[in-house]
Amino acid sequence: MFSRLIILVCTLLLAPLSWSQGTDRIARDPNAQTVIGPRNIPLDDGAKALLAGRDEEGVELTLQGLKFAQGRREHEAALSNLCAGYVKLGKYDEALKYCNLLLARNDKNWRGYNNRAVVYIQMKQWEKAEQDLTKGEALNPGATTMKVARSIYMDAVHPVRPEIEIDDRHKAAEDVSPPE
Repeated sequence: MFSRLIILVCTLLLAPLSWSQGTDRIARDPNAQTVIGPRNIPLDDGAKALLAGRDEEGVELTLQGLKFAQGRREHEAALSNLCAGYVKLGKYDEALKYCNLLLARNDKNWRGYNNRAVVYIQMKQWEKAEQDLTKGEALNPGATTMKVARSIYMDAVHPVRPEIEIDDRHKAAEDVSPPE
């Protein structure tokens, strides 16, 4: 249950360099070079490490990337990935700190609600988890990660009991050999 969720909470949101920015720069500077790849290498490497299961390395790289984050999108991606990374490490208080920072910065970030709901599920804070799931689902109703988090919440709060019970008493009676 836990590993299925962790794989889905890590996300990376990096803003690519737009075509018009590159062409304007080349027109102004004949010696300009265009570099293709991520702008924030530690942030990108941190996301890759988290997705590969190298959680401690991923968190460390993401913390470095947060220091160099440019713009809203990189900053929010770093906060989201730190929240997810600390969840993967089982450090729920740290995870909650970064989720709260993300949602204070952008209360329309459905990933922040998803990740924070996961923290609350792990901490068995069911009402808070339900509130965050509801907010996240309202912002992005079709998100697969929201559906997975909701199903984990439902399994924890409202477990399904099996409707079929196997009566193996007859088999147990057959296993006992008659006295001689």
